[in-house]
Amino acid sequence: MTKKQRAKLIKQYAAGYDEVLRALEGFPAGKLTARPFRGKWTAAEIVHHLADSEMTSAIRLRRLLAEERPVIHGYDQDAFAARLRYNERDIVPALEAFRAARTTSVQLLDAMTASDWARQAWHTDGGAYGPERWLQIYAVHAHNHAAQIVRLRTAVTARVGARKGKSGSGR
Repeated sequence: MTKKQRAKLIKQYAAGYDEVLRALEGFPAGKLTARPFRGKWTAAEIVHHLADSEMTSAIRLRRLLAEERPVIHGYDQDAFAARLRYNERDIVPALEAFRAARTTSVQLLDAMTASDWARQAWHTDGGAYGPERWLQIYAVHAHNHAAQIVRLRTAVTARVGARKGKSGSGR
């Protein structure tokens, strides 16, 4: 990966939090746990996942930089969602954790040297794993989930609008 390609991905990574905030604009607070798409996460679950994923990824990056060939462990994101009660918790602290972890990781990414970028680890789910692979994964992660939140917002606001229309029809 070239310096220019890395810089582009770092910029995308840095913009992920704001992208998620934009996706949440206009989302009805009472609908954050609505599940309009069977088998898919709710907006609240996505936000909590982003916080937990971001905190985990921040530690992964730090281990890549500070330890010699660390083993990076995968985790069961669905178990996190269920056992950590994503749909029962306020999303504001999760957004703060997501922002803080991402902001401090950007500081590290901006300061990395060529030797830092060459460091390697082993991921239990995917094998060889280095900072460039880390960046490729997380640069798009928040953006992909922001797009999911937009789809959820569209679905739940369409249903709210449809109900309002029915109630105004005298039914």
